[in-house]
Amino acid sequence: MEGEYDVIVLGTGLKECILSGIMSVNGKKVLHLDRNSYYGGESASITPLEDLYKRFEMNEGPPDSMGRGRDWNVDLIPKFLLASGQLMSMLMYTEVTNYLEFKVVEGSFVYKGGELYRVPSTEAEALASSLVSMFEKNHFRKFLRFVTAFHEDEPSTFEGIDLETTTMRDLYKKFDLGQDVINLVGHVLALHQTDDYLDQLCLQTIKRIKLYSRSLAQYGQSPYLYPLYGLGELPQGFARWSAIYGGIYMLNKHLDDIIMENGKVVGVKSEGKVAHCKQLICDPSYVPDRVQKTGQVIRVICILSHPIGNTDNVSSCQIIIPQNQVNRKSDIYVCMISYAHNVAAQGKYIAIASTTVETAEPEKEMELALRLLEPIDQKFVAISDLYEPTDNGLESQVFCSRSYDASTDFETTCDDIKDIYKCMTGTDFSLENLKRRENDVFGGDGQ
Repeated sequence: MEGEYDVIVLGTGLKECILSGIMSVNGKKVLHLDRNSYYGGESASITPLEDLYKRFEMNEGPPDSMGRGRDWNVDLIPKFLLASGQLMSMLMYTEVTNYLEFKVVEGSFVYKGGELYRVPSTEAEALASSLVSMFEKNHFRKFLRFVTAFHEDEPSTFEGIDLETTTMRDLYKKFDLGQDVINLVGHVLALHQTDDYLDQLCLQTIKRIKLYSRSLAQYGQSPYLYPLYGLGELPQGFARWSAIYGGIYMLNKHLDDIIMENGKVVGVKSEGKVAHCKQLICDPSYVPDRVQKTGQVIRVICILSHPIGNTDNVSSCQIIIPQNQVNRKSDIYVCMISYAHNVAAQGKYIAIASTTVETAEPEKEMELALRLLEPIDQKFVAISDLYEPTDNGLESQVFCSRSYDASTDFETTCDDIKDIYKCMTGTDFSLENLKRRENDVFGGDGQ
């Protein structure tokens, strides 16, 4: 461990493993440490099932009806990958996909008026869906065609809107869209967690709708993918990629201290040994004095012996409960996967409900989502604080990631990675930063 490094990384969450790999590819000498004995940190998949019971301090272990404990890989943070999203692009560009296998999530559903509706997967389905009233279908058709034809670098496709001044609320008015369509577009297609986007410029939401559409077009059933054996495979895959370029990984390493001189990081001390560095990357748990709490997320992991009702018996799906359906500011999400993804024992399902905490009684905020999942064999409730760094790290050269939010895709995760990369290097991130340079390969297994 002792020695001189360009970058030291603390924690093996997905963000840290991707950044570690990028720095290794860019020719930096990287040392990666984690206090845990497993990869993933806050975003790990827990196996065997007995460890999940221990993590939640449950006195009795799993019953025999849960099957073999080693058949389980339970995500702590539920997310799916958009098929055309930023993370999938990173996986493909780095060829980390060689280490992973994905399945298409079989369906996406939205809750409205006490019922679940399948999210339309084509324009024809959207216009036939009872999610949209007969009166609104023509307006909705025109809006969808506008978004499909829109290209940011072709003003002729703007249909008169000014990207510098037009908010999403303005755009909805232009197409005379009613509230039901607005809810569908904003929360199901653009995947906004709240309505704050309405008064922001429309370009970002148009881009999000186009991303959803491109992702959906790839496989048809839904825009989402999920890796076999759980999300914990993702940081492990990027760790292997980093090791190819000389990144050194050490698990079970307790951190004694982060060493600073004149306000700038110069190294870390672990188990009495010192490793020097020029830059440090870490998650919020390693630098509590450099982060601020911005809120909380509640996640309820539920083990089921059945698919979720009214979802066509699919083995995987996402359910969005828009905030206006439950008098909230933030949407509630449910992600379900199953034994078909090698994350549960035969015949078992894992559904994880999550949302941003808005009251002093977080569990009550989840009541509707949990009713959709009944009967529930076992549930595990986690309420996590959300943190973000108090500065950009330029002065201290300590670059801290933000906590994982309640969203069920990885777009905000990748945005954080790109922000940290720019602060560390002074240049914008692009996929070219991930490009393999065979002459730079050091080999080795990173252990």
